[in-house]
Amino acid sequence: MTLLDLLFSSQFLANAPSIFFDFIPVAVLFGVLCVLLLIGVPIAFSIGIAAILTIFIDFPIDQAMVLSSQKFANGLDNFGLLALPFFIVAGNLMNRGGLASRLINLAMIFGGKLPGSLSHVNVLANMMFGSLSGSAAASAAAVGGIMKPLQEKYKYPADFSAAVNIASCPTGLLIPPSNILILYALVSTTSVQYLFIAGYIPGILMGLGIMLGIFLLGKRYGIPAQKIVFKEKKRKVILDALPSLSLVIIIMGGILGGIFTATEASAIAVVYSLLLGIAYRELKMKDMLPLLTESVVTTSIVLLMVATSSMMSWAMANADIPGFIANFVLEASTNPIMVMLLMNVILLVVGTFMDMTPAVLIFTPIFLPIAVHLGVDPVHFGIILVFNLCIGICTPPVGTALFVGCSVSGTKLGRVVPKLLPLFAIMIITLGIVTVFPELSLWLPRLAGYQQ
Repeated sequence: MTLLDLLFSSQFLANAPSIFFDFIPVAVLFGVLCVLLLIGVPIAFSIGIAAILTIFIDFPIDQAMVLSSQKFANGLDNFGLLALPFFIVAGNLMNRGGLASRLINLAMIFGGKLPGSLSHVNVLANMMFGSLSGSAAASAAAVGGIMKPLQEKYKYPADFSAAVNIASCPTGLLIPPSNILILYALVSTTSVQYLFIAGYIPGILMGLGIMLGIFLLGKRYGIPAQKIVFKEKKRKVILDALPSLSLVIIIMGGILGGIFTATEASAIAVVYSLLLGIAYRELKMKDMLPLLTESVVTTSIVLLMVATSSMMSWAMANADIPGFIANFVLEASTNPIMVMLLMNVILLVVGTFMDMTPAVLIFTPIFLPIAVHLGVDPVHFGIILVFNLCIGICTPPVGTALFVGCSVSGTKLGRVVPKLLPLFAIMIITLGIVTVFPELSLWLPRLAGYQQ
């Protein structure tokens, strides 16, 4: 007997309308999740507990135990997930292997001649290093840590500099290779290679939007207008950075050329990053154990969220929550652009309190069918989803990039957030442009032979 059967059999609820019981799983799922998050339970455990309780409501105890275990295990039974730990290790190797400093030097060549040059260099470096490491937090820490002494030397305002670093560090999550795009591809059964190509223009637009914000806000926030005179020879700087940038060419060229899959590319990225760190003489044997330990911990957290989110996705499907939300959204409007803008608003709110991994795993099965029903391309929708969540990780109360950026810069959250607000506005406008003009995402994939 299920818990719902017990409720039906109780005299107190005997005369309750049946629709009341249809909403009980929905209320338990989201109610328990919200309560657990508010009291500080880690998000993976919050998702898992909410999903298990929802399953126990709809099924007898013995069946519910078996179903919960099966869905938890099946969530990890996917060969494509091997790419995640490999790219996490590769990102940590890049972080310790001296790639960030060389990419910053390269960014100096392009951004050093602009007014407020160090802020522009910060954005460009985050775009390059973030795309290689696949982690916004790692990019904020590595690039922000190197830029801080330079910005202090030239008297850049710490609060706005931290805001620029925080706003620009997620750009690399759209520019491939990207762990979060791999995750979306696995959930949506969309081609990884076309998703990777689709992320280039939106990711670059996000970075250029932040650079435009620096131009518009620099004088107001006291950014020095002088240009930085870079003393090193351009040829040497480019040659030093070329091996790092070659990783993108190797990975994307191999995937697009059919030489290897995204999973195999992640393993190649590990080997290449290791050899590069040794060649740069910045990666020592003593660094390997803490580096691998950190990678194992990060991988464990991500995969635990994948497994528990898989349970939640099944529990939502069983309770017909995606259908309920689809009907609600489609009743609000049948205009594809209006529906997409409404989903953007929901995802922006979700991103403020939920990390990217569980958000992709939970909301892709809900929103993707609606988008496809309205004629939105799955690749385009994936870019919109990730763009939304990139903004979310920069916002309180759960923004990982926000906390890392404030910690690296040594500034207080309350002083940085007001400086971030205008940059958020620019990022949201850029997101709207990407949403309304699908060709910004689909032009490059179609050149590469993509057909829906």
